[in-house]
Amino acid sequence: MQAFAALLDRLVYTRSRNAKLRLIADYLAVTPDPDRGWALAGLTGGLDLKAVQPKLIRTLLEERIDPVLLAMSYDYVGDMAETASLLWPDPLTPPAPPPSLNEVVERLQHLARADAPAAMRELMDRLDSSGRYALLKLATGAMRIGVSARLAKTAFALAFGVDVDAVEEVWHGLKPPYPELFAWGAGGAQPTPGTVPVFRPFMLAHPLEDLKLDLADYAAEWKWDGIRVQIVQIAGQTRLFSRAGDDITGSFPEVAAAFDYPAVLDGELLVRGDFQKGALDDGGGAASFNALQQRLGRKAPTAKAQAEFPAFVRLYDILYDGGEDLRALPWTERRARLEAVMPKLDPSRFDLSAVIEATDFEALVEIRAGARDAAIEGVMLKQRSSPYVAGRRTGLWYKWKRDPLVADCVMMYAQRGHGKRSSFYSDYTFGCWTADPADGGELLPVGKAYSGFTDAELAMLDKFVRTNTVARFGPVREVAKTMVLEVAFDSLHKSTRHKSGVSMRFPRVARIRTDKPAAEADRIETLVRMIT
Repeated sequence: MQAFAALLDRLVYTRSRNAKLRLIADYLAVTPDPDRGWALAGLTGGLDLKAVQPKLIRTLLEERIDPVLLAMSYDYVGDMAETASLLWPDPLTPPAPPPSLNEVVERLQHLARADAPAAMRELMDRLDSSGRYALLKLATGAMRIGVSARLAKTAFALAFGVDVDAVEEVWHGLKPPYPELFAWGAGGAQPTPGTVPVFRPFMLAHPLEDLKLDLADYAAEWKWDGIRVQIVQIAGQTRLFSRAGDDITGSFPEVAAAFDYPAVLDGELLVRGDFQKGALDDGGGAASFNALQQRLGRKAPTAKAQAEFPAFVRLYDILYDGGEDLRALPWTERRARLEAVMPKLDPSRFDLSAVIEATDFEALVEIRAGARDAAIEGVMLKQRSSPYVAGRRTGLWYKWKRDPLVADCVMMYAQRGHGKRSSFYSDYTFGCWTADPADGGELLPVGKAYSGFTDAELAMLDKFVRTNTVARFGPVREVAKTMVLEVAFDSLHKSTRHKSGVSMRFPRVARIRTDKPAAEADRIETLVRMIT
């Protein structure tokens, strides 16, 4: 456990991606099994230790620490795991030796929730501050140390001299602590998907910035505003995977049940906009992302939810047709194969993302500018000769998102961030006016943003929050209503969960309007008119 704790400690204070890769690779190369496998699972989000809930940590601290000291310390540090690891008092009697990482995971995996408090007290007593920090991050699943799952897998590939795409190919067919994976790294046989449905890494796109592409070389499709999914059918088994490789079959059982063709397809999961039975057309038929959210996160949706928000997949690409791997073929050939497969699929659950007919790039610019459908997020441009390759490869696929909407909003509340931002107030809740403030209008929250600003702007906003706090609610500070933020967002939707009646999709701070009085910020009625 000490070696894993030292790794996390160094990763937290390392900014360079290459340095992080080297740290993880060196750890994986020298750490014995199964500790390194559990570490890799922790770094990639592959552990599910449900017995330890975040609120348990505060409860345990309150047993041993003065509550005022705890509140002041947490307010200063901004991260409960770090606060707990530093404040936890030394035990009155000498503890047992520090546990190994394997001992910690094995114990927490088989722990009943009622037994969690005693187990965590005992483990915390056996560890130093760095070990306690690692334990709490691992147990609650909230790493937030600047390491993505892809980076951790890349570090494994670096440590053992294997191809990271080959690692991704078999990753979701393996279980922690990944003995087959490390045996392969040591010179053994490469694991294979076998006869079970496994996830293949998605091909991704680069943002289109100042490029002007020739449509003789690139095909254009709409970028639909749902969630990217991969549907896999092999040996009579069907699985639906999210972009992160999570198995979401149980959340959309009607889609999985309707797919009985042996293939691996790539598409966008949406819900129907007209909510009528029958075949879907090639164009619309999709509701906004806000409608899809009614289904997301439900591991076992009710029949009523399935009927009210019927899911379907708008297909983009085909990776396998039966046992034939098509990924090396150019996009044009894969598209023809996908079109040939479409008549074999249930038209109420699967349709084809149409190619946009544009004579040239200038015509495409006009088409894109005129489209703000609720389900359209922008345009995809795909090189006609491109194979289907994992990750982002320059020059093959581009995403050209529609221009964002903007509104001037007033900062209302602020909260500390996580990880590197745990010492800064970087999460801002902002609102718009119900009417002219001179006529008694009030501010109601319309969104929350924690991105879009530079480090220098973050320091300025943090100072504003600290010097203009008017009230505190736990970790949240209410501030004087004088700071105007120009907020960019992708779309706006009606919401019964917000007092303002609206919710923003992907809000971010576009500009800090120190030049604008708060009374001149936008009204909620202005936002309502933006709803699509």
